[in-house]
Amino acid sequence: SLLFHMTKTEDCPQSCSCKLLGEMKGLHIDCSSRKLTEVPALPVNTRRLYLQNNSLTSVPPGALDSLHSLEEVKIFDNPWNCDCHILYLKLWLEDVSAPSLANIRCATPAPMRKKPLGQLTGNELGICKRLLPIKCLEFFWRDLILIAGAIITLILVAWALKFSKKLVCQIKLSQYNSR
Repeated sequence: SLLFHMTKTEDCPQSCSCKLLGEMKGLHIDCSSRKLTEVPALPVNTRRLYLQNNSLTSVPPGALDSLHSLEEVKIFDNPWNCDCHILYLKLWLEDVSAPSLANIRCATPAPMRKKPLGQLTGNELGICKRLLPIKCLEFFWRDLILIAGAIITLILVAWALKFSKKLVCQIKLSQYNSR
């Protein structure tokens, strides 16, 4: 049993303390109050996960997807940044732990401060999505103006060449006629 305990808890993240919940029952991982700024790599057999009272602002998409045997998660008292990047955590908690979601409050941006994450709508969290097309449109219009400028320049050059040939022909013709 000691050997089993060693192999299962050696997966424990460095910044956390881990306890085995009896044989084959998984791990209790306590990462609370450790000043963490990101979620550590967690073993798949995590049953209880405590991440409360840290400096977490977001969770990267997919970071918690492998925790299929999770039964309890505490993730409150973190300065969550409730922009579109928090959507993964919101949806994950809706599936895994509604009580934990109810305890999460936003810290930033200012309009979201102290609001419960669970009550925010897609419109409030979808701010990042709207920024991308605006930048693309700026590039589109800039490129369109550059292309139009190049076409107008080519037309003017072609017209100037045609006009200059006509002028040269008229000059030669007038010299021929005056002889």
